[in-house]
Amino acid sequence: MAEAFSYALLRAVPSLARGEAVNVGVVLHSRRFRFLAARCEVDDARLRTLDPGVDVEAVRAHMAMIAGVAAGDPSSGPLAKLDASERFGWIVAPSSTLVQPSPVHTGLTDDPQATLDRLFTTLVRAPGDAQRGQV
Repeated sequence: MAEAFSYALLRAVPSLARGEAVNVGVVLHSRRFRFLAARCEVDDARLRTLDPGVDVEAVRAHMAMIAGVAAGDPSSGPLAKLDASERFGWIVAPSSTLVQPSPVHTGLTDDPQATLDRLFTTLVRAPGDAQRGQV
């Protein structure tokens, strides 16, 4: 049976002044399925197109931390100990950092992992890209 879910894109913004962004991840939360996960991929070439001097490793570290918080990994710090709804709220809170969330979107799913994978493939991965750079 289909249940509600919420998701947001995670965008790398190499130059806050310019405001240009590359989608580097997606986070999906379904309270009914008790599901929270993030899927991330940092494409160096796409980021460097926007800013040749971007600190790609800083973006990777930020995305790894977000993925860890979403997964509830204790090594990701105290935020990972919050319940799933609170972790999702923290991940999608507006920010003005190197990685920024999109507005939250909603939908229905009967398989949140498959929905996360579909969103990742269609909204994050560049068309035609093979798997690379996943965090």
